Amino acid sequence: MSSSPNISFVLHDVARLLRKRFEQRSRASGLTRAQWQVLAYLSLHEGIHQNKLADLIEIMPITSARLLDKRVARRAWLFYLAPQAHPLVELMRGNGQKTRNEAFAGLSPGARQHLLQTLSLTKSNLLAACTQPAVDREKLHG
Repeated sequence: MSSSPNISFVLHDVARLLRKRFEQRSRASGLTRAQWQVLAYLSLHEGIHQNKLADLIEIMPITSARLLDKRVARRAWLFYLAPQAHPLVELMRGNGQKTRNEAFAGLSPGARQHLLQTLSLTKSNLLAACTQPAVDREKLHG
């Protein structure tokens, strides 16, 4: 086994630590990480159908409704931010920016952009791969 870091483990650790640091900053809001996540997606996709929102964050539709409670207005299971949610979204965005600034300290703007492009391509590759059956090609041609 190689002693060099595995990119998958490093990516997992970075994502975990970003969540942890964001949670530290946001603890005083009284919201859970799951509630923050739902609000974040909803702020980008207002008017989204309950089922689609649940798919985006990989939870059951009824769970998304419970997580949002009074922070959304429902219209035939389409979700919109309630007026009282907007200050929370702004707080969340500020905490997110502060967390990213800490995480990427020392990286030039060009390096940040390159990292984003690389991770975006990786995400696209995985999204495409996940639409296909997982087949071990070596066993097929072996």
